[in-house]
Amino acid sequence: MFWLAAVRDVFSRRIVGWKTSDRCDTDLILAALEYGIWSRDVRDGQLIHHSDRGSNYTSFRFSEHLRDNGILPSMGSVGDSYDNALMENFWSTLKIELVYRTSWRTRDEAENAIFEYIDTWYNTRRIQRELGYRSPAEYEAAWHAQAEPDSLTPAPTGSR
Repeated sequence: MFWLAAVRDVFSRRIVGWKTSDRCDTDLILAALEYGIWSRDVRDGQLIHHSDRGSNYTSFRFSEHLRDNGILPSMGSVGDSYDNALMENFWSTLKIELVYRTSWRTRDEAENAIFEYIDTWYNTRRIQRELGYRSPAEYEAAWHAQAEPDSLTPAPTGSR
């Protein structure tokens, strides 16, 4: 099996962290979260992590890691998909635009294709209607350009 975990910033819809593994476990999602924390200026109490109620997201280790990094958890009630809808949208897009169109001989080929898709296509060039027909990178650049230069206010963030 080949698993992918990702963290998506709700503000710009950018995938800020991702990781692949041959196991779907807490280590996988912690690695994706750590990548997301590393790639953003996370400040205590200013980030909410939305997820479903999967066992990895309700684990003690994951909850502790959120708490240690000042991230507030948010989970929908059992049976609803509100907190998970934005991430499910990404999974659907990834499958349609990459996975269903390609086959790979090795895990390295698959991981390289995912890297190329997320970091050189999805985040930087793939336009999204909800972002005013801009890519996540363009949306963030526009936000920063209009923000006051002396402002210490960070861009709104959120993730899955």
